[in-house]
Amino acid sequence: MGMRAESVGKVAERVREARLAAARRVVQGACDHKAEMLLLAGDVFEDNAVDRVLVRKVGEILRCFPGPVYIIPGNHDPLSPGAVWEHPVWKEADNLRVCTRSEPIELDSCVLFPCPLCEKYSSRNPTSWIKAHDASKPAIGLAHGNVEGIASGEPDYPIPRDAATRCGLDYLALGHWHSFARYDDPPGECRMAYSGTHETTKFGERDSGSALVVEIQRRGAAPTLIPIRTGGLEWRTIEHSVAQPSSIGSLVQQLTGIAEPASTLVRVRLDGLLFPEDRDALKRLDEILTSRFLFGVLDATGLTPAPDGEGWIESLPAGPFRDAARKLRALASNASDPGQRAVASQALLQLFDLCERSRS
Repeated sequence: MGMRAESVGKVAERVREARLAAARRVVQGACDHKAEMLLLAGDVFEDNAVDRVLVRKVGEILRCFPGPVYIIPGNHDPLSPGAVWEHPVWKEADNLRVCTRSEPIELDSCVLFPCPLCEKYSSRNPTSWIKAHDASKPAIGLAHGNVEGIASGEPDYPIPRDAATRCGLDYLALGHWHSFARYDDPPGECRMAYSGTHETTKFGERDSGSALVVEIQRRGAAPTLIPIRTGGLEWRTIEHSVAQPSSIGSLVQQLTGIAEPASTLVRVRLDGLLFPEDRDALKRLDEILTSRFLFGVLDATGLTPAPDGEGWIESLPAGPFRDAARKLRALASNASDPGQRAVASQALLQLFDLCERSRS
């Protein structure tokens, strides 16, 4: 909550408001499934500097849940001086509890083992203190960090892939990664999982925008996990390689077929060759992205004008323009630096466009 969403420009506020609406759906989903408690596994807020009115709004939403709500601070909103957790809203509602210590909480139906974080970075395993093997009730852990082995995962707060079994937990609820991910033990039972964020945060996230309903019948029983959709926005990335003339037109049809465009953010990435006959289709594609969807962006930096196309480069007047076009084409095709290739490709496209305009 409180993410800036600067990458989506003018609709950033709409994206932030959608996160509040998704939080309400989390509470409603928990009520619909008659959940006994609600667990938030860290990073409720973007950081500890978010607007305090937003902190109250989140607290007011969570207090609507009829049962207890247990929250641990994550690495984005760690328990430190001046943290969001000092706001009075967390003490005004009887059902809200911010877990500030790594110690068991004895409840009527289970034992909760929260692992709050107190700093943004650490190399320690936040679950290392948990020893739940002798628990007589279902033992549930609540932790925030990186499960070991995650591709491109940061080494901060490493959590073993067998942490639930190692700690004697029936289930370990995980926070930090934005996508749903489950970790099955050798018998094939899932005792630890990331629920993912309640609302997608950016392009490229998979299986986000959900919460998890977890049911545990008794101590030692395998948990049942049911993902429920809570996100209200769809973030869609379309990647297309252009190798033949007129293939951009199929993308136009694909975009017009997307349902609920008013709540959809679309990013289209193109690479390959731009043929002269595709110029109008490219412009139409850009117009549809800009006008039809909540947010749309076209990345055509991977396109280069078709080699020699209709000989447009050689048809340029001899001198600086033709020389510049030749150099840009060579850089777009052969430069070792991807960034340099992208800049050269974009410049070549602009030069091609100027050439076409001068002839029309």
